[in-house]
Amino acid sequence: MSDKEIIAAVGAGRMGRGMAIAFAYSGHHVRLVDAKPRSAAEFETLQTAALSEIRSALGLLAGFGLLEEHEIEGVAARVQCYPLIRMESALDGVPVIFEGVPETLEAKREAFATICRYADEEAIIASTTSTILSNDLQGFVTHPKRFLNAHWLNPAYLVPLVEVSPAEQTAPQTTRTLKALLERIGKVPVVCAASPGYIVPRIQALAMNEAARLVEEGVASAEDIDKATKYGFGFRFAVLGLLEFIDWGGGDILFYASRYMSDATGQDRFEAPKIVQQNMANNRNGLRDGEGFMTYEGMDVAAYQKERIGAFAAMLRHLDKMPVKG
Repeated sequence: MSDKEIIAAVGAGRMGRGMAIAFAYSGHHVRLVDAKPRSAAEFETLQTAALSEIRSALGLLAGFGLLEEHEIEGVAARVQCYPLIRMESALDGVPVIFEGVPETLEAKREAFATICRYADEEAIIASTTSTILSNDLQGFVTHPKRFLNAHWLNPAYLVPLVEVSPAEQTAPQTTRTLKALLERIGKVPVVCAASPGYIVPRIQALAMNEAARLVEEGVASAEDIDKATKYGFGFRFAVLGLLEFIDWGGGDILFYASRYMSDATGQDRFEAPKIVQQNMANNRNGLRDGEGFMTYEGMDVAAYQKERIGAFAAMLRHLDKMPVKG
């Protein structure tokens, strides 16, 4: 595949438009395909709205210094909209096709049937579902070894992460090829098994529900809970990954804190998982043991800690929350 292969996004809604911006920004031509049957007038309305939204987003990026004003039209011109009746020409010769239709099995089944009717046999076909497992969708695709899921986080043109989830029959080369494509446009792809919630939705569902419970229980106001997550929880984890943070403080600390929380609340959702106990039993508590979830053997730990503290200081400046000097 060349560095600037043509990309197709089937489904001209928010996700399709976001992916179109991301790829067009990086120099790719994008074919944004409407997945719904519409009259010519209805399609014209959709196309106008989609291209207007794309130009508006590019204008925002220009305002933030991510491209020059004079570049907006050139980037926007890389995106072409196609109606459903022109799906065959839209997918002709396209090596990577993203599906972004509504999150129902019926909508996915119909979309993949149409895509597979016109796509090249070698074309990679990626869903963007945030809820349905890739294993449950693979059967809708002919030549299933070319299928996998690529879960983008909105806004797709800004958030770096893309969760790539191969299905049971996905060829390893399919995963490698898609990862390489995403990395070339500046994304950060991570590979995860076909598991409910993937990575980010699974973690954030727990965090969001717990925040809602804090309001429900009268622990704090919604405003203060959001301040706590922005300037405490979010501040930390913008620099340290969750597992890296466990290693930083020590897995044993998490274990004892979890046990206290479980006993104090009577809720087993706070119990530490078995892997934390297993790590403790094997003296893998993190940085101080040289191993935890990560391995630190041979690492210059002092330099590593200094770099992370420097990143925290940069976050303080970014948030305009520098400590007040006396």
